Amino acid sequence: MNNEYVKANACFAPKSFSAFLLLLFSLPIALLGQDLVKGNVKNSESGEVLVGARIIIEGTRIGSMSREDGSFSFRPGTQPPFVLMATFLGYDTLRLEVNSLAEPVELEMTENFVTLGEVNIFANAALEKQKQADLTVETMSITAIKETPAANFYEGLGHLKGVDLSSASFGFKVVNTRGFNSTQPVRSLQLIDGVDNQSPGLNFSLGNFLGASELDIESVDLVVGASSAFYGPNAFNGVISMTTKDPFIHQGVSASVKLGERNWVEGGIRVARAFGGTKGNEKFAFKLNLFYLQADDWEADNMEEAYRDTTERRAIPYVGVDNPGGYDAVNRYGDENLKTGQNSATSGSEQILLPGLGRWHRTGYEERDLVDYNTNNFKGSLALHYKVRPKVDLIASTSYSNGTTVFQGINRISLKDIQFFQHKLELRERDKFFFRVYMTHENAGNSYDPVFTAFQLQEIGFGDRAWDQRYRNYWRNNFVDDVESLEGYPEEPSPQNGFRFDFEQQARILEENNDKLSQWHQEARAQADEFYAAPGTPEFQALFDSITSTPLSNTFGTRFVDRSALYHGHGEYKFKPSWAEVTVGGNFRLYTPVTDGTIFEDTAGNVITNFEYGLYTGVKKRFADDRLTTTATLRMDKNQNFRYLFSPALTAVWRTNKQDVIRASFSSAIRNPTLSDQYLNYNVGRATLVGNIEGRDSLLTLPSLDDFFDTNDLSQLEYFSLDPIQPERVRTFEVGYRTTIAKRLYIDAGYYFSLYRDFIGFRLGFDGGIVFGIPVGQVLRVSANATDVVTTQGFSIGANYFFDKGYAISGNYSWNRLNTTTDDPIIPAFNTPEHKFNVSFSGRNIELGPIDKLGFNVNYKWVQGFLFEGSPQFTGEIPTYYLLDVQLNRYFPDLKSTLKLGASNILNNEVFTVYGGPRIGRLAYFSILVDVARK
Repeated sequence: MNNEYVKANACFAPKSFSAFLLLLFSLPIALLGQDLVKGNVKNSESGEVLVGARIIIEGTRIGSMSREDGSFSFRPGTQPPFVLMATFLGYDTLRLEVNSLAEPVELEMTENFVTLGEVNIFANAALEKQKQADLTVETMSITAIKETPAANFYEGLGHLKGVDLSSASFGFKVVNTRGFNSTQPVRSLQLIDGVDNQSPGLNFSLGNFLGASELDIESVDLVVGASSAFYGPNAFNGVISMTTKDPFIHQGVSASVKLGERNWVEGGIRVARAFGGTKGNEKFAFKLNLFYLQADDWEADNMEEAYRDTTERRAIPYVGVDNPGGYDAVNRYGDENLKTGQNSATSGSEQILLPGLGRWHRTGYEERDLVDYNTNNFKGSLALHYKVRPKVDLIASTSYSNGTTVFQGINRISLKDIQFFQHKLELRERDKFFFRVYMTHENAGNSYDPVFTAFQLQEIGFGDRAWDQRYRNYWRNNFVDDVESLEGYPEEPSPQNGFRFDFEQQARILEENNDKLSQWHQEARAQADEFYAAPGTPEFQALFDSITSTPLSNTFGTRFVDRSALYHGHGEYKFKPSWAEVTVGGNFRLYTPVTDGTIFEDTAGNVITNFEYGLYTGVKKRFADDRLTTTATLRMDKNQNFRYLFSPALTAVWRTNKQDVIRASFSSAIRNPTLSDQYLNYNVGRATLVGNIEGRDSLLTLPSLDDFFDTNDLSQLEYFSLDPIQPERVRTFEVGYRTTIAKRLYIDAGYYFSLYRDFIGFRLGFDGGIVFGIPVGQVLRVSANATDVVTTQGFSIGANYFFDKGYAISGNYSWNRLNTTTDDPIIPAFNTPEHKFNVSFSGRNIELGPIDKLGFNVNYKWVQGFLFEGSPQFTGEIPTYYLLDVQLNRYFPDLKSTLKLGASNILNNEVFTVYGGPRIGRLAYFSILVDVARK
């Protein structure tokens, strides 16, 4: 009986959940035919089924992938005899001649630890198997993606060895490795099928918020460590390389629905089909992906006092949460005490004339009053594939995404209705050559800065200085006598006491009467807040809408304008002479930021463009009967604003026997200063953030400015200058060892030591001078290079033990340390726990009595507390925390469906992973995945 493929006649409407359910449950179930290649794939030693192995007819790309139970089937498009070729990560390639289709084919694959130990740096940047494994490589396969107990595959990357996952909001998660765990991951590179997923204007990857749909992900490779040679600049501490599914191999219809806490609704559909030519040897293929998510975001509600670095602390000291005049809370904005001497009566004379007033803070606004917590995300993509020759593809793809979430960088940012467009054209032959060009465009939509919005709400209402004077005057006219009447209050200076005043006694009396002072401060605040726009009132909403719809370049606006784009081309070719394997390649990139002065210095008449290119080559040579593999690579990069830079690397992998592999490497990378490092011009309220492409002269240090206020002595002022920003460089030395014990226990361990030169950070300074004893100018935060060498080191080990009948236990531990102690004012912002570990227990294809096809996964993660250094507002201690993620699933072969019930952080241990971000609690979910492969 011949198969017929029934098309699904349904319309996908992302915001219509009922329509999506109708689509899901009306999906066709393909009928099995008799003219199929059928069989199973398993481990030759343990008998464990292998899920996601690729099986094709040798010399063609006709084939399929093994399913959850290890089975596979596909139309051969020809009659036997022919040779099947099976490949799977960590296993020898298996070839088997097929002479008949009458019986299922049994493919037993043998583990090959050389595959895990060798370097395969000559394929394109989005790989089907691990790449540069002489560094540390972590892989999430198609099976692991389906079985992760985390809320989604991207969050599941946090279970891998050496990975730091930060959650700034429901929709914005960031992956970093080996330290410097910034919410703006400028030291890591994220690729999807070789295409950089960064924002061209904001200049960093937005996690997977604007990335690929989970239904279309085949694997994720994490290359940990410096790896510029073949990936280019910014592959500094690691590369996240996602590979999507080939529509010639993965044909059919897949759909999923996920429901969870926080009103989480998520749905996706993938349709792929090949056609033209003979069956099994089609010339054309396409795939279409649609995805939609909506949820109630986590709320950032940290009311602790905001931390200050040592420079700011001297100029603006702590007052404590019990201060009668208020304090600066982490997630309350506009309550900062911005300038030395303002909102302050702390000098000796003022303590006598205005007793009890001390320091007072503006009322401010909590984040919940300023941010849209209704997260939503839509992603759609279409790819067309054409076989120019049997092994050569021409691919044209386009993708679009938009959404609303909260992003955290220098400030918390409300990304509202942000849009991305990405288009790619690529010609490739796997393992031989590729040439791709792509472009990325973004539109910030209605995105705005809620922190600066809080400042503007109060500045427009009355002005910071005017509010300060109203508060001060009300205290002087109403409470000075009350304070001086407190029992035990010291006498005023007079000839009788030698014009002395007992400040220590005053402090004791004020502390004893803190409740009364708090009551009086509340009354003074109410008077000063006469024009304060209270949240929830029509006045507030009208003012808020006006501010957030006005561009930041305007005096009273906070909306971002961003219509930036990047254009990229990349080509590579691999030669195989008899003596070695040689690869040559190159790439170019053009940035065209358009922000109308809201982010960069591209004001009217000042157009910014930035061009860079790179060339690279690599030689791979095998010795000692292929037991020793060495690789040497060299890359040259040039940015229009910086000198030529070279990134060499040298690696060696020694297979001492079948089980043991030793690796050693020297690798290097560069990080060109981002567009922000070069051209930024962004007022965040507390300071103006500026780029440093030309250098800065005669900036005042903030501590010396504070000394001037205390002494009124101009000689106390200290000035400094900054050289223009330069690229950052890293050199990493790494050794590692992999082994298998008793064919069941796999161990992988490694140690690294890294040296950073010209580390990119920032300096704070006052740009201006003193006029009639008053500072006139503005505080700048300027991008700058460290003068000292920054060094880090770390160790990680992972182990996996495989039991019979599909059970496995695994664990990993990571140690990372910033070694350098220096007086250099550049803040490294290492932001990484010294110790962390994961332990997981999983099972696949489990039978419990009459119930079969069960699976489960439990993961426990422990992270030691650490200092998170972000902006001054968002710097503080992340406490030690742990997370427990669980999932239970069952596969229904007749329905081609997998049901999954799970929860991330099932114990609801609310934790901060980013200082200034929200507490992340439990997220329980239920999902249905239907995967109908086309035969």
